[in-house]
Amino acid sequence: MEYVTAAPHPRSEAAATARSGRRSLAVALLCGALGAAVALLATRQRWAEGTATVAGGAFPLTAKGSDVTGVPAALAIVGLAALVAVFAVRRAGRLLVSGLLALSGAGIVAAALAAAADGSALDEQAAKASGDTSATVDALTHTGWPYVAAAGGLLILVAGLLALRYGSLWPAMSGRYERGTARPRRGSRPADPERPEEIWKALDRGEDPTGA
Repeated sequence: MEYVTAAPHPRSEAAATARSGRRSLAVALLCGALGAAVALLATRQRWAEGTATVAGGAFPLTAKGSDVTGVPAALAIVGLAALVAVFAVRRAGRLLVSGLLALSGAGIVAAALAAAADGSALDEQAAKASGDTSATVDALTHTGWPYVAAAGGLLILVAGLLALRYGSLWPAMSGRYERGTARPRRGSRPADPERPEEIWKALDRGEDPTGA
């Protein structure tokens, strides 16, 4: 009677692990790069608008995301740099960089949502336009771009979580690009005693022409 074992083959396990690493790497790169691009794009759009009373009339005011808060754009750049740095470090360093990547995404989400209803930037513009430091913006409205920035931060957060979970399976920068690695020098060949010109060249280089 023959018995069939259910134990997986080591090669199949290794192949499955490699596929998981490749898939997670592709998804993390896509999410990180797309999230940073979305967050940066959203901060350049109009987040809030309103009016200020100037000389008895309504003066229109607008505020971009960068006017409201600079945190999402700064963290998007940090996250993009961390995504690239993941491949330049190993072990504990990769774990730390992956954590920084995830925190950058979480910070973008928190900052964008907190600024979604913020009108302080337009209040400052209203005070400047009216010449009254106590003036505030009227008819304040907000756009959906803060939530777009939050979505970009969420993508970066996903990339960071994937790096924390599967980063150990991802490739690292080749050792030939690391500092301190030098190509071994080939040993010099002893000079041919039947060729005087080679003996003189060896002496000029400070080498023993006999090769001893």
